[in-house]
Amino acid sequence: MRDLITEPNKTGLSGYNLKMIAIFAMLIDHMAWAFVPIGSVLGQIMHLIGRLTAPIMCYFIAEGYHHTSNLKKYTLRLGIFAIISHIPFYYFMNGQLPITFDNGIQFKLQTSVMYTLFLGLISLIVWNDEKLSKTIKMILIFGLCIIATPGDWSFIAVLWILFFGINANNFKKQIWNFIAIASPIIISPFLMFTSNNNNWYYQIFQIGILLAIPILKQYNGKPGGSKNSKWIFYIFYPLHLLIIGIIKYGF
Repeated sequence: MRDLITEPNKTGLSGYNLKMIAIFAMLIDHMAWAFVPIGSVLGQIMHLIGRLTAPIMCYFIAEGYHHTSNLKKYTLRLGIFAIISHIPFYYFMNGQLPITFDNGIQFKLQTSVMYTLFLGLISLIVWNDEKLSKTIKMILIFGLCIIATPGDWSFIAVLWILFFGINANNFKKQIWNFIAIASPIIISPFLMFTSNNNNWYYQIFQIGILLAIPILKQYNGKPGGSKNSKWIFYIFYPLHLLIIGIIKYGF
């Protein structure tokens, strides 16, 4: 049993509650990317709320690793939805399909956070594989971070999942590692401001990453929801990207 001293709030929110918060924040964020200028106050507020999604989902990938009854099925499911989400994500981002035929067949690699969540889960599997030496584990995880580059949130998501999982019994360590990994993103607007970069204002919303901390602290360790609740995020993610993409770009 986890140490209650380092645990999030035991009377707070279930995993289902937190995932629904993440889904709601994600919808707001993606609506902003599609229709609201990032330089506007409304755009900054919407994106600030949207920063909640990735930390929460990374946290629950790590939770899923420790609590799933079938790790192989869990990994396979995440991998399949990473593939399914590729076309809706690319269309949402660029208004076109990730395959072009202008100068031969070209396949665009830019892809969704489902891909980086999948790689983050793989990193935890690698880290906990007792057959591998520490050196081999480090090399493999470094490789996972490299191939995560085309994915949304890139290696940041991989490392968040890894350290959330490694420190699963200690919420304070989880959060300190979370902040350390996110620090280049969080401080970027301040660095841009001090270097007289006029685009610093467009990055203020990144501090919203820190808002995930008090929300995660409310996690009571209970899954919540129904037996089929796990499918909500998997289905909603590619579906809402496709719908927003169609609204913005048309067929």
